[in-house]
Amino acid sequence: MLSLVVPCYNEEENIRMFYEAVTGQYEALLGMGVKTEIIFVDDGSSDGTVREVYGLQDTCAEVKLVELSRNFGKEAAMYAGLLEATGDLTAIIDVDLQDPPSLLPQMVKSVISGECDCVATRRVSRQGEPPIRSFFARLFYKIMNKLSDVQLMDGARDFRVMSREMTDAILEVSERNRFSKGIFAWVGFKTKWLEYENIERTAGKTKWSFFKLFVYAVDGLTAFSAKPLSITSFIGLLFCFISLLLIILIIVRKLIFGDPVDGWPSLACIIFFVAGIQLFCIGIVGLYVSKTYSESKRRPVFIKRKSKREKKEISDKQH
Repeated sequence: MLSLVVPCYNEEENIRMFYEAVTGQYEALLGMGVKTEIIFVDDGSSDGTVREVYGLQDTCAEVKLVELSRNFGKEAAMYAGLLEATGDLTAIIDVDLQDPPSLLPQMVKSVISGECDCVATRRVSRQGEPPIRSFFARLFYKIMNKLSDVQLMDGARDFRVMSREMTDAILEVSERNRFSKGIFAWVGFKTKWLEYENIERTAGKTKWSFFKLFVYAVDGLTAFSAKPLSITSFIGLLFCFISLLLIILIIVRKLIFGDPVDGWPSLACIIFFVAGIQLFCIGIVGLYVSKTYSESKRRPVFIKRKSKREKKEISDKQH
């Protein structure tokens, strides 16, 4: 059994097209003895996403729906879907068809043959994406691989097929502040990478603004590296050393040349500059403290709500 985990947030235009694209691969998968279940995870959509999934459930027994009580974010939606997955193999795939379902048979074949525990995908091009966004994306991967405890593949997608063993290992990582790309790398297991050209969305608009991507990148870096804290310590020592040199310079200048110590504008600029560095360093420390505080509260990663159909079944049983 292959469990497809499909996170959805306001994707009513893509549900049917995605389902048709996936069912187009059923014959190839059945040829390998693999059946498929599709787990749509509605992440608090405000459009007709749930209605479209209900429409599929009326005729398709393999379609399941997990409804979250509000928008918890894609990371939480993926985690919720993995918890619901019962298959021997688990796949994570986007509903907007930027992750091509046509690759599924090839990916499944590699895992069931024992060649690897996971087949993951990466984009080799970013055609159709704004240049500034592509630049910062590549910069993120370079910084992440330099500073973090895990190595991320440039252009890596969440689209992957995993063995049951690897899926269970990922579920054991139950932290609240989740960065799945880092978790996939951290748990290990043998991974095979599959490359493909960038594919644009079939319909709708991306939910990832530049700001959201920036916050996501910072979360990823602080989740898997403590080196930013070491950098702040180094900056503090560097500025102490510079200030000591400047004090010596001022004393020597006064003793030798007798020049008065003046120049309040330059002094004001230095104060503002040093204050900015201090606030920057405190901000980095604050990020780690906030994550520790968030984890200590042990709030659930997501909250499910009973669908209308589940409520109806419960009501029918009671009567």
